[in-house]
Amino acid sequence: MTANSDLNVPFLSAAATASAIRAKQVSSVEAVQAYLERIDKLDPTLKAYITVCREEALEAAGRLDSDLAKGGTAGPLAGVPVAVKDQYQTAGILTTNGSKVYQDFVPTEDATVISRIKQAGGILLGKLNMSELAMGGTEKPPWGTPGNPWDPERTPGESSSGSGVALAAHLCAASMGEDTGGSGRGPASYCGVVGLRPTFTRVTRHGMTPMCWFLDAAAPMTKTVEDCALLLGTVAGYDPNDPYTSRRPVPDYTANLGQGISGLRVGLIRELHETEDVHPEVKGAIEAALEMFRSLGCQVREVSIPLITKAGAIFVGIADTEGAGARDEILRTRPEDLDRASRTRLQSAALVPAKVYNRAAKARVLLRRQMMEVLDQVDVLVSATAPYPAPKHTDLTATFENADDVRSRFFVRRSYTGCYPLAALPAISLPGGFTSDNLPIGLQLGARPFAEETLLRAAHAYEQATSWHQRMAPGAQL
Repeated sequence: MTANSDLNVPFLSAAATASAIRAKQVSSVEAVQAYLERIDKLDPTLKAYITVCREEALEAAGRLDSDLAKGGTAGPLAGVPVAVKDQYQTAGILTTNGSKVYQDFVPTEDATVISRIKQAGGILLGKLNMSELAMGGTEKPPWGTPGNPWDPERTPGESSSGSGVALAAHLCAASMGEDTGGSGRGPASYCGVVGLRPTFTRVTRHGMTPMCWFLDAAAPMTKTVEDCALLLGTVAGYDPNDPYTSRRPVPDYTANLGQGISGLRVGLIRELHETEDVHPEVKGAIEAALEMFRSLGCQVREVSIPLITKAGAIFVGIADTEGAGARDEILRTRPEDLDRASRTRLQSAALVPAKVYNRAAKARVLLRRQMMEVLDQVDVLVSATAPYPAPKHTDLTATFENADDVRSRFFVRRSYTGCYPLAALPAISLPGGFTSDNLPIGLQLGARPFAEETLLRAAHAYEQATSWHQRMAPGAQL
């Protein structure tokens, strides 16, 4: 098969790639080869990948092409090269969880999410770099520090760093990240791509190494909202290996994307917008987004969720403590294999008094109640995904100066994304603008439990009415 010369495959969406492969305009092998060429040229600098599954991907693509040539049918991800955060177990392929602790760990089975991607025709292209143990804050990542394609001196976000980088640099067609408190949406915001945290229990977590079992979520990360809907539909649904997964039927999330959003009730979260913590250009971008929603026929209003400013502190009080419990054996037997920052954070969390954890758990319930009450009044919540554009790497590793510095750097940002997992609600980050120095700004939308269809429809309408998702990162150019 000869590839259509008009198709620049690595810059196609996942949906467009699958369509081109079904139509035999390009083969899956050619698609994989196109991405491998870009990885070879760009990833030595960007460090998005820990493991590139070169031979495995080409073999799988060849089998799919052969089946299509014989008249076989292809699934929704027909031949699409997909890369996944190295937090998902992959049979026969190294799975590091971003840590030296797992540097020799080769699982014997795939995580359910990986199995479902393969069953849908997706091609596993590789395993992506991440913060150690999905925590964030890694000082010296064992497989290198991922660079933001928009500015190499700035962070691509944590902990699904490689997913954000690979998508922004067009080193994969789609990705699976993971989101405990914003680990998918944060990198999506800083890298100018789409990241969805589904409703808790919507997607199985079997074979995904946990950070905090009742906050973790498998997170589709993509170039477009349509791709996000496509990937969510592929991986969602009940899994007998994960008893917490919902038995609700999985709808076709792509079916209603183009129906419009006239009459949709949109609520701006006042406490996350009217604060000095928000960068002026981020605030301006969110206000411009609200005007766009008005022009699309939405009813826009301000809403108040008083406890949401404490969401970052509540999240850390719960997630870090749970994470320390899950890593207890590592802390006791292999602390020297942990990054210094990871070790310090886990050791500190292990000392959190039961009284503090109990108060955080109670506050979580109150926060969820406040958010659910507001969602009786509006269909979609709006805020920035992060209150400022991607910080410099040096800003993240700088020593804390005082209590206000801790609050600003450790808790404030986490309130924007941490509120949704605490309330077990779905949220999505999508490109919402750029700063004057060409750094992406993430627009975050949230909704009721299992309202992903509404969330995706609103995000798609905004995306199609703007051009932010069409910009090319400087680091993506060969």
